[in-house]
Amino acid sequence: MVLTVLLGLLAVRREASGGLDGWSVGGRSLGPVFIWVLMAGEGYTSFSYLGAAGWGYNYGAPVLYVVAYMSCGYAVGYVVGPMLWGYARKHGLVSLSDITAHRYRSPWLGAAVAVLATVFLLPYIQLQITGMGVVVSTISYGTIGLGPAYFLAFAVTTGFVVVSGLRGSAWVSVLKDALVILTLGFLVVYVPLHYFGGFGEFFGRLVDEKSEWLSLPGHGGEQSGYGVGWFASTTVLNSLTVVIFPTTVAGYLGARDADTLRRNAVWLPAYNVLLFVPMLLGTAALFVVPGLVGAESNLALFKLVTDSLPAWAVGLVGVAAALSSIVPMAVFMLVIGTMWGRSVLSLAPRLRHREKGAAQLVVVVTGTLALVMTYTAPNTLVRLSLISYEGMAQLLPLVLLGLVWRRMTVRGGVCGLGVGVAVVCALVFSGNDPLWGVNAGLLALVVNLAVAVSVSLLGPPEVGDDRGDEDVLALEEFTDAAVSPAASPAGSPVRG
Repeated sequence: MVLTVLLGLLAVRREASGGLDGWSVGGRSLGPVFIWVLMAGEGYTSFSYLGAAGWGYNYGAPVLYVVAYMSCGYAVGYVVGPMLWGYARKHGLVSLSDITAHRYRSPWLGAAVAVLATVFLLPYIQLQITGMGVVVSTISYGTIGLGPAYFLAFAVTTGFVVVSGLRGSAWVSVLKDALVILTLGFLVVYVPLHYFGGFGEFFGRLVDEKSEWLSLPGHGGEQSGYGVGWFASTTVLNSLTVVIFPTTVAGYLGARDADTLRRNAVWLPAYNVLLFVPMLLGTAALFVVPGLVGAESNLALFKLVTDSLPAWAVGLVGVAAALSSIVPMAVFMLVIGTMWGRSVLSLAPRLRHREKGAAQLVVVVTGTLALVMTYTAPNTLVRLSLISYEGMAQLLPLVLLGLVWRRMTVRGGVCGLGVGVAVVCALVFSGNDPLWGVNAGLLALVVNLAVAVSVSLLGPPEVGDDRGDEDVLALEEFTDAAVSPAASPAGSPVRG
């Protein structure tokens, strides 16, 4: 943890700019390696050690939706990432809410998107705090309680994010990825050999005794709801949503050029191979520690680790898992601070020239709020997390369609967004997700899209916006790494 803080703080020495641009998107100067580890870090969270193993233990095959949607999302990102990068670079934008405000020339809409995104991101911060708490408590064999572990997660992450921003998160990601690759590479060999005598024996027992875990809908049968329809619809929805997720957009905007993002989209699926390991180890735990129920099943992987490995090895695995909480939590806090600093608080004249300071303050407030709710009302945010991803998906027509279709209006986008979020909340909180075997978020997105397009086409067009398409839309010429000197923001490097 000390090394993590030091790495994060040292990154500030290489920060390209002292303003919000340098803090929030690394001065748009991160190369292929930093972008790769940063964006891989967002996808490989504490869920990968806890939830993925728990899903493998409880259900089996349905957990592969994570690999499916992330790989498909990288393919979509091959197109969308450079498009957003070029648009933001041309206009000096630093966040998803900033992009929305510029597209529709509406600061209030940018502020609304910032607030809505914050509501959907807060549960993820709380879940990472909880995940790290569980990991630290488990690998210390109960010596460190959950309470101190929660505070440690908050203190470490806030410490370097406030000082060094996105670049600090990228530096810590390097340490995290090295430990993740090392520990999971070891465990995927060690566990089958140690407990089963080899891979053949392990897979043989899995096929013979637990075959229900190896096909959809997995253990639990049709009543679990995780059938083929759910798997396919969730993969489609999440692969589209991940490219406009505020943390993903932060990674896009931090890139040195568009070609870095294209190469990154090609390389990132290789990292998904690691996701098979905790899923596999979760099924291995079925034979070694049977009978885990409820939240205990999320500890399936660590039950194997603490049962058979010496304390120092348990510590290494635990640090890798803890850093898998810290890195995504850092980026979540960073993007919330950036959106509020640029799109919300800057609407007050006094704060307009103090965006970076305001954003850093929001980071501390956000982390503190998530920490307090972890202690006092953990179920509140956990319940909200049920609609987080599906709710964020409802921004797709407003943001992504709006960047390629000039006819999209504020009225159409907002109406679609409102209807989509309402449908998601109604279906999820009434226990109808999935509905007819289809992810409720995808059904809501279809309704959202229909409303947004209909209102935009049938309603009055936007008036008073005399900008040309090249200033409103993310057209193809913006996706190349080369940006004309006239279009490049002041102080940013230009490639020819």
